[in-house]
Parts: sequence; C-alpha cells; structure tokens
Amino acid sequence: MISERLQKAMNEQVKHELESSYLYLSMGSYFQSLALDGMAHWMRCQAHEETMHAMKFFDHINDRGGKVQLQDIHLLKSNWKSPIEAWQDAYKHEQFITSKIQELTAITREDKEYSSEPILAWFLNEQIEEETNTSKISTQIEMLGENSANILFLDKELATRPFTPGSPFDPTALPQ
Repeated sequence: MISERLQKAMNEQVKHELESSYLYLSMGSYFQSLALDGMAHWMRCQAHEETMHAMKFFDHINDRGGKVQLQDIHLLKSNWKSPIEAWQDAYKHEQFITSKIQELTAITREDKEYSSEPILAWFLNEQIEEETNTSKISTQIEMLGENSANILFLDKELATRPFTPGSPFDPTALPQ
C-alpha cells in the first residue's frame, strides 16, 4: 500500500506531467504559427511522451493500492518572443520536472516506499534524456541566432523525430 504522503505527491506529479503535455502542445502551436513545422512536430511528440509519463504515475498509484485524484491543470505559458525563448523555457521546464522527481525520490526513501524506487529510477534516467535534448536544441538555436536558413535546417532535422506508433498526437494517425 502506498503511503498517503507519497500518493499525494504522485498525484501532484500526474498534474505536472499533464501540464507539461499542455505546455508542449502550446509550444507546438506557437512554432506552427511561425511555419516551423519541424519544431511543432517535435513538440507534439514531446506532448505525447509527457502524457504517457502522467499515465505511468497514474498506473503506479493504482497498482500500489492508492487512489488517483486528478487536479486542475493550468496552461503554463502560451506565447514566446522567439523560438530561442521557447526552447530555453522547454529546458527550464525539464529542470523543474527533474527537481519534482528528485523530491518524490526523497519521499520514497523517507517513507521506506522501496517498491516505488524502480519507477522513480526510470524517471530520473528519463529526465537526464529530457534535459539533454532540450538543452542541446536550446544551445543550437542560440548559436544560429536570427539566421533563417540555419533555423530552417534545424527545423527540418527536428521533423525527423518519430511518433510512438498510433499516437493520438500524430496527425497522420487521426481518422480523416
């Protein structure tokens, strides 16, 4: 049985993961409005991934005999001054999520909830990847500055990120 404190913190994490998905959809919309379809695509892929993260916590709470209590989610931001600012925000957001996973790990250890450590270890490793990806893209776009040709080249590269098969965030998977 999951401790009350850990259940509450994991329910909060479900909210953070869903807000992450919502944030990345917002970023995708922003990039699409700039005709940066590759960046928009990357963000849609990321939104799907964040929704799956929320569901991992959702299932873990239930599997441990707890109760999922969904909370209101908020749109964290919907406008950016530039693609650079959007990517910097993505990186900062991933750092925030990492801090939340670290807090969950601390609660798990304090409450001796050892059966929750494997899922949190998976998330800690996932956050290394998330921070690396957003930091790398943020750095690359900063180096490009206002050079439109180079930004379009990066945009084309980001369009190659694959969707999880059958993802509802993949526009080609939606019924016509």
